[in-house]
Amino acid sequence: MDERDGNSVDLSNGLEDVSISFFSHSAKQTFPQFKYSPINVEGPGCDIDPSEVTLPGCSCLFHSCITRSCSCLQTHGQAYSSDGTLLSLNVPDANHSVPVFECNALCSCGDTCTNRVVQRGLRLTLQVCSAGRRGWGVRTLQRIPHGTFVCEYAGEVVGFEEARRRQLAQRHEENNYIIAVREHAGTGSVTETFVDPTSVGNVGRFLNHSCAPNLFMVPVRVHSVVPRLALFAGRDIDAQEELSFDYSGGDRNQSDGQMNVAQTDAAVQASRTVQRKVCHCGASNCKRFLPLDESILNTH
Repeated sequence: MDERDGNSVDLSNGLEDVSISFFSHSAKQTFPQFKYSPINVEGPGCDIDPSEVTLPGCSCLFHSCITRSCSCLQTHGQAYSSDGTLLSLNVPDANHSVPVFECNALCSCGDTCTNRVVQRGLRLTLQVCSAGRRGWGVRTLQRIPHGTFVCEYAGEVVGFEEARRRQLAQRHEENNYIIAVREHAGTGSVTETFVDPTSVGNVGRFLNHSCAPNLFMVPVRVHSVVPRLALFAGRDIDAQEELSFDYSGGDRNQSDGQMNVAQTDAAVQASRTVQRKVCHCGASNCKRFLPLDESILNTH
């Protein structure tokens, strides 16, 4: 297969409702080998099966839930508008991220319920493409309105020790895809979720970092207390634009819903020296280096 012409190839192998093509300017650009999965899978150290339904369901008799009668919406609040757009309480200019709870498999409402968005999967036409010094990237082949769900950042859900082991074993030339999502509860407790799409993942694994991103991440719970890392449009995005998000979660995640990506070069184990990788996002506010989460290297 010619790697420069992948418009007729579906990278998801039919696992997504919308095919994902790829395009490269060079036949020398190596495409990574990984197993495609549209949702999270359980990895080492994960105590809860991401596919197990562990959240209570509503008993709504309507195809779409309404706040006055839905226990899900009454408990967690309404996250989406009638067209599936994320509401203002979760937009990027908020000072923290509010986790979203969607209706799940135990709910009696229909699949068309407006509180079911992320679980419906990919609905946009995306393409994995060459991104210069940043390797591979993702661009949209259609216009995306502000607040639209774009895709998940899916992969293996692993425990802290496994995330730390993988990071320490990483070689200097390798990319580190592990994202650590930390959600701070009002009681002072912290819930951590580590997602690694290196070997098993979806199109989200190809998204690049930007210091001025057009996507933002929100933890969304569907059938399990393990969140799905959903990416939404932070503004209107034109067709052919490359998609990106802030690997650190940005300033909006310094309290509830804090998100950090482990972009440490932890291969230098002998001296335990952390080498930060140069950022090539090109934004006017570029911070020069990719975000760094050193906490995974430390013991709890």
